[in-house]
This record gives sequence, structure tokens and C-alpha cells, in this order.
Amino acid sequence: MKLGNTPLEVSRIALGCMRLSDDRDRAIATIRAALDQGINFFDHADIYGQGKPEEIFSEIWKEVPRLRDKILLQSKCGMRFPGDPDARAPKRYDFSYEHIVRSVEGSLRRLQTDYLDVLLLHRPDALVEPEEVARAFDELHGAGKVRFFGVSNHTAAQIQLLQTCVEQPLVANQLEFNIIHAQLINDGVIFNADGRAMASRSEGTIEFCRMQSITVQAWSPLARGALSGRPTDNPEARIEQTAALVAQLAEEKGVSKEAIVIAWLLRHPARIQPIVGTTNPARIAATCQADGLELTREEWCNLFVAGRGGELP
Repeated sequence: MKLGNTPLEVSRIALGCMRLSDDRDRAIATIRAALDQGINFFDHADIYGQGKPEEIFSEIWKEVPRLRDKILLQSKCGMRFPGDPDARAPKRYDFSYEHIVRSVEGSLRRLQTDYLDVLLLHRPDALVEPEEVARAFDELHGAGKVRFFGVSNHTAAQIQLLQTCVEQPLVANQLEFNIIHAQLINDGVIFNADGRAMASRSEGTIEFCRMQSITVQAWSPLARGALSGRPTDNPEARIEQTAALVAQLAEEKGVSKEAIVIAWLLRHPARIQPIVGTTNPARIAATCQADGLELTREEWCNLFVAGRGGELP
């Protein structure tokens, strides 16, 4: 599929690299498993493991010659740790020109590459100055260090604010999204229903992204395994019911539970790109069974209703 309005041909499912460990052999096995499944898009962030996953990922260049030209690398910046640069500094978000440029330079160094295909702003900075973001993007793009830009965890209004100054198209918005965390859809369903309109907080973000040709990337698309067999302490009734429905559909269709969970996202017309964060090669393969599996409207809606914990208004 195309990423936004770019010429980038990205795999429908991407690999999130947050959990790549210092174990080189395991990291290489994870990356190879993704490549074997046709995944060509790899998602990073400067804060993941304080940069260690980006460093270990760069080991793949020694294993697979000329791979860099065949895959697409995305990283994120804007989140800062407490204690940086001094002990009084809190955890915070920083979209200053200096921090964006410095973060990208660090990611490039750790990944051992000359450029990122995509850079995302990680979480909204309350003190954002769109002019500073535009300056950083212009410099990075002009120097060939970043090809395309986007955001993560941003509402429609926050994207529009950036667009007042940023000249480059914002091509992706990475958001938490899965069957049991589907506020992006549910907010539109409950609008003007049963007096609950004030509960809506998504500001029509998914609709805005569709209108702007911004690819919605889903983080935590597998709901941390809650729907595919991972034991949980005191699970909610709606999660247990949804997991049971996922298991039933998986058995009927002869696919993995992970495939059903991901197929639910792929069925949405927003052309969502799930960012799967597992480091288990078998689970990567199980997840990729979703490609080519299309749920009916009724199957999709049954999962949505189960995940939201009640019938539609």
C-alpha cells in the first residue's frame, strides 16, 4: 500500500522495534522473520530502550547486503526523559528545533544510515511552536536526512495547527488502536446518542486523516495479547467475550487468533497500517496471516460491539 500520498510502497503490516533486545542473534532472527513475511517497514523511536533497539537493528546491514535500499525506516522524536539535561528536568515533550534536529542526528548515528524514510513527532508538545517544527523539517528534508514526516498520538486539531507552518505533507498519524481500544471509531458512534456527546474526544481524527490522505498507523494493534491468549489478571467481561469471539472466528477460518485481530483493523476503509511489536518469529508469521483475510461487515461489527462492551445506540 502507499503511505499517505507518498510514492513509498509499504507493507500493510509493519514491525515495531521497541522490544528489540541487546541479544544480537534474537534481534536478527526477529528482523529476518519480518522480512520473510514480506514486511519492509520498520518503526523505531529515539526513546525506545534509550536508543538500544536502533543500535541493535543496525546489525542487520552486516547480515543482508544492500538491504537498506529495499526497506523503509521510520523513527519518532519529541519525548524526553526525566533528568535530561539536569536532575530537576521532568519527563516532557519537546518539539523545539534543537531537540528535533538533535534527535534525528542520534537516530541516524545509531541506525547507521544516512536518512530516515519517515520521521514522526511522538506525542503532542503543549508548548509547540509550529514555526520551529517547520524550520527543523525544512533543514532535515533539505539535507536529505528525512524524506517524509508525520505525527503520532495527535488529534485532527493538533495536526491542523502544525499544518499552518509545515510545508511538507504530514503522511502518517500513529495512534493506539485495536478492537478493545477503538475510541477513534466509537466516538463517532456515540455522538448525539443518549446524551453522551461530551464523551467524544477524538475530534473526528480518523475522518480527518482519511480526508487528508494521512495513513493511520495502529500501535498496540494486538492489544498486548489480551485477545490472542496471553493471560491477564482480572480481565474485564468485555475483553473475555471479545477474546472468545476472536477464538471462534479463528477456528472457523483456520487462521491464528492474531490474524483475526489484525484483520479487523485491515478491514476498515481508512487503510490502517498495524505496527506489530512482537519479537517472536512464530507470532510475526501468525499476525501476517491477516493479509488476504477479509472479514465480512457482520463479523467486523460483532467484534466491534464485543470490544466496546455493549450494543450500538
